[in-house]
Amino acid sequence: MAKIPHILLIYTGGTIGMVKDFKTGVLKTFNFNKLIKHIPEINHLNCTTDSISFEEPIDSSNMNVSKWISIATIIEENYNLFDGFVVLHGSDTMSFTASAISFMFENLSKPIIFTGSQLPIGDLRTDAKENLITSIEIASAQENGKPIVQEVCLYFEYKLYRGNRTTKVNAEHFNAFTSPNFLPLCESGVHLKFNKSLFFKNSTTKQLQVRKKLDNNIVILKIFPGITKEIVKSMLEIKGLKGVVLETYGSGNAPNEAWFINLLKGAVSKGIQIINVTQCIGGNVIMGQYETSIELNKIGIISGNDITTESALAKLMYMLGEKIPKKDFKSIFTTSLRGEISN
Repeated sequence: MAKIPHILLIYTGGTIGMVKDFKTGVLKTFNFNKLIKHIPEINHLNCTTDSISFEEPIDSSNMNVSKWISIATIIEENYNLFDGFVVLHGSDTMSFTASAISFMFENLSKPIIFTGSQLPIGDLRTDAKENLITSIEIASAQENGKPIVQEVCLYFEYKLYRGNRTTKVNAEHFNAFTSPNFLPLCESGVHLKFNKSLFFKNSTTKQLQVRKKLDNNIVILKIFPGITKEIVKSMLEIKGLKGVVLETYGSGNAPNEAWFINLLKGAVSKGIQIINVTQCIGGNVIMGQYETSIELNKIGIISGNDITTESALAKLMYMLGEKIPKKDFKSIFTTSLRGEISN
């Protein structure tokens, strides 16, 4: 007889775990062990669930590296006890966290599904129930005794995305997320429709490695018309700076004025790793396509290809934390490690 999948729910905070106090109208967190009371439908799923909650659930605006490590540690400590993990998280920084966790888990062979909601679980029109129930169903989906999904994903409003491909695009619609350069891995309708050809192929049978050394001495430098030399200089000369996510125009274009190029060149010569990502919601960086990106290519700026800003930030923290040698940095960054960029 097939073993019933056992799923761990990890509540970090966010709207999904809130209920409204109808006397005051204030949102407050509820005891996650009483989840079944709010969503009795979970009893009908072909799995068993347990839950762990952060001692003090947080608004996702307060998410940081130490809390990413906390999430990773909870999963690591329970990895052999469960068949899948569903992480409940505020939507504002969910794409950053899903990206970071994807790099922290090497040789992953079980699903880690991030989800949340725009409305609290107790609201009449809430999206929390569907998001949570379907996330659990996906995390427990198996074929030949193995999980169908074996990567870090984000589920929201009928779509399962690769976590490190997502970005939040709407503050109030239920379809708050998109994956601009990669199709959904699964769509939820009457049935779950898995697009298995898109799944991340973890060809190794090596043991799980959890990488918890993240280096967050990084800035995001967004180019804008009228940006001044003083602004760029002050950012690139921050003490201890090791990495920059450079958000450029279009397909990777930036000012080609001498002062700008020279400041970037100086930073690169100091060993600061600079990744060129596009400000556009979709598409990719093609350095050298236009005259305004030829210089960036020449001075050693690394092309982020079609990586999202969230994923570039997480990958940079991961690679700097792993102390990847300077000579190998570019070739590893431009290689897809967890399906975060297109080959």
